[in-house]
Amino acid sequence: MRILIAPDKFKGTMSGSEVGEVIGNVLGDHECRIFPVADGGDGTAEIIGNALGGAWVKSQVRGPLGDMVDAGFFLISDDCGGGGTAVIEMNLASGLAAVQGKRLDPWAASTYGTGELIIEARNFGVDRIVLGIGGSATNDGGAGMAQALGVRFFNDQGLEIDEIPERLMEIEQIFPEIRLDLPEIIVACDVRNPLLGKDGSTRVYGEQKGIIQTDMERQEARLLRFADLVESEMGNTFREEPGTGAAGGLGFGLMSFCEAELRSGFDLVAESIDLEGVMASYDLIITGEGCMDSQSLMGKAPYGVAKMARKLGKPVVAICGSVHGSKTLENDFDIVLSLVDDKTDMQQSMSNPREVLKNKVDSCRQMIEQLVL
Repeated sequence: MRILIAPDKFKGTMSGSEVGEVIGNVLGDHECRIFPVADGGDGTAEIIGNALGGAWVKSQVRGPLGDMVDAGFFLISDDCGGGGTAVIEMNLASGLAAVQGKRLDPWAASTYGTGELIIEARNFGVDRIVLGIGGSATNDGGAGMAQALGVRFFNDQGLEIDEIPERLMEIEQIFPEIRLDLPEIIVACDVRNPLLGKDGSTRVYGEQKGIIQTDMERQEARLLRFADLVESEMGNTFREEPGTGAAGGLGFGLMSFCEAELRSGFDLVAESIDLEGVMASYDLIITGEGCMDSQSLMGKAPYGVAKMARKLGKPVVAICGSVHGSKTLENDFDIVLSLVDDKTDMQQSMSNPREVLKNKVDSCRQMIEQLVL
């Protein structure tokens, strides 16, 4: 049997490659190919960059809390003589991974470093930037990113405000004239949330960025004021667009200040690595991610893999760290397995993920094989 193992990362424990390696070792008497996927979050740049022969460019930029962090991007040359493509992950500059164990501060956390990476990529003369915006530690509407690009913010007395986003509520004027000749920016986005409201960035994702319940309304009010100001000063009306709430509103900022196009992160990755072409020659597809729930059906990588497998008539298995609402997933996956179950709690799964994953696949091996054999 030929098995394509195409998982996303198990966030906080294993990369997609590591997950694939464990599964492949258990099923090693079959012909297995490990082929990690992503949807705009962690691993997106590496997967696209490696698939297209890119070179990693190291960089140091301002992290979400103001200290310098190691970041970078993949630079992919254009065989036709153009400027090429840069593939950036905002999480390296402005994500939870860049916080490095420090206390989250959603009032001060900034996307400034992401703007710095955009500038560095532009300085290489690229024609296009692919920017993955999953895993952010920020809720600044992209204001920090815009500031790094040269956008200037002023208060009601005409004084420039440098402390962004801490003093976002004081802004009265925006000078958006960016003379950087930015390349085309394609945003790889794994969610379709608007900027504001019950499905917006603050109320859906705020808690994981450190926003406490008593601050939700004030954080929402801050983004609302920023959106009103951006739209009145610049004539943009993007706040309701799907994906503008991604990465704490960075999707909104990129559309407003950079004329960026938001696309499905999974679709971008799948096209770049020719996932459908690769998948066509395999008998069974295995995918997965750290946590699968109803949100996974809104554009996450495993769901994208499942749809593609269904299109090609291939059976598909999802193996995840934890699963919530498995009934809603039954139409999309032939088998859904969770590392967290009646015998293994979350702490055990997180503390020894490789062993727990190995045991789960081993115990369910016969059930998985029967999908094809």
